[in-house]
Amino acid sequence: MASDSSVIELGKGEQVEMSREDVQLFERLSSERRARLAMGTTEDYLRMLEKMRELEKKGEIIVHHVEEDYKPKVVKTLSNRQKKIPTEETWQHKSCGQCGHIPGYISALYWIMSELSVPFVDDTNQTSCTAWNYYGSGTSNSVALSAVFLRNMHVAWEKNAYPLIHCGTSYGDYKECRFLVVMSEEIRLKVKSILNKIGRDIVIPEELVHYSEWLHVMRERIAERQKLDYSQVKAAVHPACHTYKLMAEDYTYDENILGGTRPAPTSSIILALGAKLVDYSTWYDCCGFGFRHILTEREIARSFAYFRKIRPVVRETGADVLLTHDTGCVTTLDKSQIVAMAHGYKETIPVISDSQFAALAMGAHPFKVCQLQWHLADWKPFLSKIGIDWQEAEKEYKEYIESIKKGAKPSFIRSAPRRLQPRVNVKFSKVGE
Repeated sequence: MASDSSVIELGKGEQVEMSREDVQLFERLSSERRARLAMGTTEDYLRMLEKMRELEKKGEIIVHHVEEDYKPKVVKTLSNRQKKIPTEETWQHKSCGQCGHIPGYISALYWIMSELSVPFVDDTNQTSCTAWNYYGSGTSNSVALSAVFLRNMHVAWEKNAYPLIHCGTSYGDYKECRFLVVMSEEIRLKVKSILNKIGRDIVIPEELVHYSEWLHVMRERIAERQKLDYSQVKAAVHPACHTYKLMAEDYTYDENILGGTRPAPTSSIILALGAKLVDYSTWYDCCGFGFRHILTEREIARSFAYFRKIRPVVRETGADVLLTHDTGCVTTLDKSQIVAMAHGYKETIPVISDSQFAALAMGAHPFKVCQLQWHLADWKPFLSKIGIDWQEAEKEYKEYIESIKKGAKPSFIRSAPRRLQPRVNVKFSKVGE
């Protein structure tokens, strides 16, 4: 095989040799082909964005634009569209599972924002999407899901902060809800009626933005603050299904990251911090969570997570850490390993979020901020490799906890001062007016 060519597996034992440029084009077309499995096609998605602008002109909806106040950065999506990612004054749409299972995921993100003096809104009210209920049990419906979506988006708009969605499920669900509200007059009118009862109107974000896209555009600023050497670290990525498979046309791709053939976020953080990005054969597969089967067929979900994801990553790459960007994925890939280990399987790897990985590089405390004590897979070798004395850090953390028990005030991560004031005198129209 020539050094400037590669072999593509076609299945059933067939192979074809191509130039590297053709391989890149082939993988790009494969990604676009998969994107068509989402709701509608790329063309339908672009028509939806056009329809959103038409409804705004008619005064039927309010579009929450990514204005210059939010200091946006521009990225490209799979549909080759330019997408604006706000970097400041963001409203944190959290995850219902995030706080309970992987609390260091969110605290690491807040810590990074605080260190970079980026103002944000940590809403103390609920920000859940309820999609877990829909995907997990089949209850709820499109109108109810859309009403929750629009309620949350209106709250962000009222506070004059741009929604930044932490959870991959919420992100995917909201993209589908936006499509339905814009393209279906029937759903739009039903949702408008519900919102009127709580004094809100239809506010639709110009862009729906996942926090991993925020990390992607902030990676250079994060790298400038890097304190630990990651040059000897090998890291693999599990991209969350709901970030890039639901309405796949809308997620960030970058020609400079893996040749633009795969989602850019998270991989780009690894590269920006100087670690080695390693690849494995089952990168496209689900983590095993899958909502319904984690509830009803947990053994299948656990074994899928271990045998289809964890073991190939360990065997094929020898990675030090596996990164992902969704609570369900981190939880499933991390905690499923303990079952296999109980049965004598040896391969294991720490699984953390990209925000934890980035925060550690910037010097965040592994327990007070990143809260690795909540993880089951052994993170100690990874911490030692990046130069963290985990035993000393653990001692500090325990002393901190004891001081809290004795009445000391806990350390909170606070936002930098906001420039934007909440919107006042919000007007909304009632159905029929």
